[in-house]
Amino acid sequence: MTFETISVIGLGYIGLPTAAAFAGRKKQVIGVDVSQHVVDTINRGEIHIVEPELDLLVNAAVTQGLLRATRQTEAADAFLIAVPTPFMEGNRPDLRFVEAASKAIAAVLKKGDLVVLESTSPVGATEKVAEWMAEARPDLTFPQQVGESSDIRVAHCPERVLPGNVIRELVENDRVIGGMTRRCGQAARDLYQIFVQGECILTDARTAEMCKLTENASRDVGIAFANELSLICDRLNINVWELIRLANRHPRVDILQPGPGVGGHCIAVDPWFIVDSAPEDAKLIRTARTVNDGKPHWVIDRVKSAAARFKEPVIACLGLAFKANIDDLRESPAMKIVSSLADEGVGELVAVEPYISELPESLRGEAELMNLPCAIEAADIVVLLVDHREFKEVDRNRLLSKVLIDTRGVFA
Repeated sequence: MTFETISVIGLGYIGLPTAAAFAGRKKQVIGVDVSQHVVDTINRGEIHIVEPELDLLVNAAVTQGLLRATRQTEAADAFLIAVPTPFMEGNRPDLRFVEAASKAIAAVLKKGDLVVLESTSPVGATEKVAEWMAEARPDLTFPQQVGESSDIRVAHCPERVLPGNVIRELVENDRVIGGMTRRCGQAARDLYQIFVQGECILTDARTAEMCKLTENASRDVGIAFANELSLICDRLNINVWELIRLANRHPRVDILQPGPGVGGHCIAVDPWFIVDSAPEDAKLIRTARTVNDGKPHWVIDRVKSAAARFKEPVIACLGLAFKANIDDLRESPAMKIVSSLADEGVGELVAVEPYISELPESLRGEAELMNLPCAIEAADIVVLLVDHREFKEVDRNRLLSKVLIDTRGVFA
């Protein structure tokens, strides 16, 4: 299939780099987002997120007239849905944003168009997308109705990139493409091969959905093992960082590193989609989620115990992002820890986060955003929550007089 105009619905951490990647191959790209701020920022040739190299790509695409942003869905040859898929109370998947995007796309569909769900979703979500569009457009046929002869092609192709390396990994990583029919998958493969240099592997939509969830659940289980080890080692007075380093010298052992919990929109969320789909069978996956969700509470207890030694403790919290060297605060365990310390009035809180210019609204008035040298100087207790490169360069001598709680092993 030939695609000249491509629409990307949702211009966040995945949608915007993907839009820029297509524009970089001289395709006309229409980016759609509900936020007027995001739309205006992109149309100035600027970006609203932190991702290396993305600013240059977006500026070039906008300057050349290949990328523009709007709040209104417009006609195109292919549509990519890259909107959030959070979970509701009880850890149940929330597909409201996917449903809204599907119905907005349906209004401008024409025969021969391709719709790809990129958002990480529970099994069966791609079929729901097709159903929502079919309800809105009875004048068109869809794969679930007539199979290979459908007017509209529908597929799922989950992203599998690492924040901080998105631009390179979008191009180089293999992609798993699940079509509702074989031809749907082939059409989606034609689309991604515009810029993807990795292999585009075809399967069915449900397998593609489960593949992404499996990848992240596997990581979550591995992190839970490391986090559980850290709790046990603390109780037994063993340095967990040294322990893991030594255990990993075994040729068939590769233990991950513990931390203050698990964050981000993928690993902290996706395993729950599996649990929701098969609650009686997903025992290990559910337990891993429980272990990782419980780790921030253990860190909070450590901080509270240290704070009890001071009359009016000043606590410097180093890092708010969910992982190193990015600005993404989604599902961040560091954010949960700082918010809980503030709610409990444990002490005066100062936060250091080199990748944001102001505190998120939930922490305003609860903590003070400060640069690293000033925060360490002011603090009685230093809590390292994120292993940003800036923190790794701290002079260890400046920490000798502080109570140090290092959740990432940076100073171990």
